[in-house]
Amino acid sequence: MQNVPSVHSNGVFTYLCGAFLQNMRSCIIIPIHNEAQHLEQVLDSFVNQTVLPDQLVLVNDGSTDTSGQICEQFSEKYPWIQSVSTASETGHQPGSKVVAAFYHGFTQLSYSGIDLIGKFDADIILPTHYFERVYALFQQNPKVGIAGGNLYINTKTGWTFEALSTKDKVRGPIKLYRKECFDDIGGLKHSIGWDTVDELLARFHGWEVVTDTSLIVKHLKPTGNAYHHSAKHKQGEAFKRMRYGFWLTVIASAKMAYKKRSLPFFWNTLQGFWNAPEEYIVPEEEGRFIRSYRWRNIRRKVGF
Repeated sequence: MQNVPSVHSNGVFTYLCGAFLQNMRSCIIIPIHNEAQHLEQVLDSFVNQTVLPDQLVLVNDGSTDTSGQICEQFSEKYPWIQSVSTASETGHQPGSKVVAAFYHGFTQLSYSGIDLIGKFDADIILPTHYFERVYALFQQNPKVGIAGGNLYINTKTGWTFEALSTKDKVRGPIKLYRKECFDDIGGLKHSIGWDTVDELLARFHGWEVVTDTSLIVKHLKPTGNAYHHSAKHKQGEAFKRMRYGFWLTVIASAKMAYKKRSLPFFWNTLQGFWNAPEEYIVPEEEGRFIRSYRWRNIRRKVGF
């Protein structure tokens, strides 16, 4: 993608471009649970953006550290930042806890006037032009329903792409949705896998998912580090609830296990799939689309 000029640069065109981007009303929600170690640095990366969100809602979800105080400090200093508190389920269960906190923040939004809705995590550092560049993706193409950058983790060799998925996927910690797309997909599902099924449902409804791979977002805590041991079967449950079917689950589980270098992950995921109840987060029509879309991608990758 062609870079969008900074709104702080000189020139009439750049000024008008920046004003055009700022006309998109965006509201961002950040669920927060015991993130005090890095939270000030994280929030600084939001307030130092070249184009600011119209509203940032910080949801302190039962933190026992000083996260709540930090949220209050930022909300007192910046009028476009709001701090609220909730206490969702205990334990760091993937999916359901963070989505519950997200929706607590969602109730604070002036929903009717929003163009873009963001769900971000409290362990990321944004490049200063993140929103400027992602807003431009939505402006350039009215069919873009979900957009974002890429997550990188700190390794022995420096900041490296977090290869739990491909670079064309917008990961859960840094997602922006066009409001109409958010409505079409029924919002976020209260389940692990919400940030996979949302993109599949967006495509089902005719929306496009776009990433700007030049946007490097630092992910301070690699995915899964905080998950409780009791969550080991949740990925398999998610595949079941998304109507993947057995063989797609086998392939997806094997791929994820390989990336994690963990054979137990593969067996735990299959066990989660086998033992999960017949409770789905998508109806059968959307499930057929999801299976068809996944199989098409597999055939394309293997050359069929």
